[in-house]
Amino acid sequence: MNVVLPLSDIHEDDRHRVGGKAYALNVMTRTGMNVPGAIAITTDAYDTYVTATGLRTGIMMELNRKTFDDIRWEELWDLSLRIRNMFVTTPLPPELHESMREPVGTYFAGKSVVVRSSAPGEDTSETSFAGLHDSYVNVTGTESILEHIKLVWASLWSDASLLYRKELGLDESRSSMAVVVQEIVSGEVSGIGFGQNPNDPDQCVIEAVYGLNQGLVDGTLEPDRWILDRAEGTVLSHTPAERNQGLYPSESGTAFASLPPELQNRPPLSEGNVKKVYRLVMDAEGIFGLPQDVEWTVEKNAVYVLQSRPITTLSGEEKDDKRGWYLSLRRSFDNLKTMKDIIEEELIPALQRETEDLEQADLSLLSDQEITDERARRGEIFEKWKKIYWDYFIPFAHGMRLFGSVYNDTIHPSDPYEFLTLLSTGDMVSIQRNDILQEMASQVRVNERLTHDLKEGRYSDPAFHSLLQQFITSHGDLFCRSRHCKEETPDIVKMVIEMASASGTLRDDKGEVQEMEQRFLSCFTGQKKEDAVEMLDIARASYRMRDNDNIYMGRLKARVLDAEEEVSHRSGNSAGKPSSADHFDSLSLAGHEPVSAGVSEDIGEGLKVQDRQITGQPAGPGIATGPARVIRNASDLMNFKKGEVLVCDSIDPNMTFVVPLASAIIERRGGMLIHGAIIAREYGLPCVTGISRATEVMKTGDRITVDGYLGIVIIDASEEMK
Repeated sequence: MNVVLPLSDIHEDDRHRVGGKAYALNVMTRTGMNVPGAIAITTDAYDTYVTATGLRTGIMMELNRKTFDDIRWEELWDLSLRIRNMFVTTPLPPELHESMREPVGTYFAGKSVVVRSSAPGEDTSETSFAGLHDSYVNVTGTESILEHIKLVWASLWSDASLLYRKELGLDESRSSMAVVVQEIVSGEVSGIGFGQNPNDPDQCVIEAVYGLNQGLVDGTLEPDRWILDRAEGTVLSHTPAERNQGLYPSESGTAFASLPPELQNRPPLSEGNVKKVYRLVMDAEGIFGLPQDVEWTVEKNAVYVLQSRPITTLSGEEKDDKRGWYLSLRRSFDNLKTMKDIIEEELIPALQRETEDLEQADLSLLSDQEITDERARRGEIFEKWKKIYWDYFIPFAHGMRLFGSVYNDTIHPSDPYEFLTLLSTGDMVSIQRNDILQEMASQVRVNERLTHDLKEGRYSDPAFHSLLQQFITSHGDLFCRSRHCKEETPDIVKMVIEMASASGTLRDDKGEVQEMEQRFLSCFTGQKKEDAVEMLDIARASYRMRDNDNIYMGRLKARVLDAEEEVSHRSGNSAGKPSSADHFDSLSLAGHEPVSAGVSEDIGEGLKVQDRQITGQPAGPGIATGPARVIRNASDLMNFKKGEVLVCDSIDPNMTFVVPLASAIIERRGGMLIHGAIIAREYGLPCVTGISRATEVMKTGDRITVDGYLGIVIIDASEEMK
């Protein structure tokens, strides 16, 4: 079967094999519209590839680790990364490679192309996957085109695509992907035309930017916008953009370039070209019978149509279409650069200043009315920062994800999470905090008299006392995170004494990291290398922010709780000053669902069935066995012993002082880039995340084996069931 079809050879009965995008290009070509040369890689090629290589089975195994409804979006990204890496590291079977290589090389010898998705059912009047599947612009060379076809195939399994298909109720086992490879037209101006304005059926809309369309489609370039009368094509309004730059082909694929002054002051489209685009859009509607969303470009005054799809927002029905949110899970390189500067130079310093100001206040000096007002003010401050957290801190985590995809596409590692080794630089706040604890533990380890004195409550050793005061000044108590909790230091000392019995050392892989970094950067030259260096810097900042932002927010929330507790105390609803454990429970375990005491199912006659092997997400390589310590409250943490397996709902960055004691980590919450997984890799601990009902299925004292390679947790079957 022919797996490659030129546009001119596509027929009606090929539509399900080439997808809606390729079929629309074929129809427009046959009706005489100006369409750049293109070929379709049919779904037969995809199906042959995933079947012959065993990828279809691997994909289904990944998708069935857990029921879809139980998968958090962070876990979904991990799942997608693993699937993507299968495509990256699995070559085309020789016969399929040859059947694709020859026509691709013939059609596009010496030419640059765009490689984009054309999945069956991708663009219809009811659904639109626009932006959810990957496209690659300015790809050259036969082998490079073939590799990018595999990347487009892989994007069928991106987190955003999976979420959207789940919303639409599509069957994952039947998903397939066709691809369009189209000769690139380096238009001076590009844009989108909407045959009908969703807000006014009597109008159509044209948007245009200088350069290629990609900058407009991904939202990085603001377009000029024209509103036209649908019937006559008369321009009703023109909204100019701030025209500073355009997107153009470059050595690295595409790059932004500053516009000369004469273009900055001139709309991208002349009045005559506005008319041409309007006619193009209306012609497309005449062909397909529905108002169209048309991508186009203008080169040397000739208008080319790049693709056309039905507009999906014209129905009068209200649709709960979350595609926009799925797209927001991704952030562009340029967007991340801007976000990094804002976070590091403005937001974090402001958050720390505001928290420090609150820490200095003596709430006991305020009148009853003043403390009531202060509680409300602090609540408003926290809500403000919580919004900033979701608007900036959470999206910035995509810096790690973007780098991970680029690293894997470049290096083709067998471990899809190898890139995380490059991101650790040891400058996370929780690591710095643990370093001081370890330094105190090392003093206890070699000084029996000091150990005895500490157990008796005597802190007279000058060196130890100095470190203890340094710890409290810099990090507060282990639980209340304030500089005003000095009476709670026995908690810290108890933990330090336990730490003295364990090594709790960080991974020492600086040499390996340097070699990995050099190997990665050596794959690039010129501007591509500069971009790779900056992308690594952004990823490292994103990595440490997954730790630091939670600690900063925790300190702020603690100050909110100070005011709440002062009000409660004065009203007689509090027995006295809150303990550090109260602070911990309110902050770190907020939202933690109550767990049942039972972990097994009664099946009658006194017999019980209990989970013994559970599959989650592999999050930290290694295998370890030890007794479980299930964390439900502060006292559970304070009783943590060397060699125990930490089992919890999720590890808050403020909990990580016990990690040096642990032999492994298990979390209900899933994801490779959540804090528990990050801190586990820092200490080289096996880690499995995404274990449903982790704190119910396992009990403190159960003997647990954690396989961080496969994402499997085994509860020792020899233990007596209770």
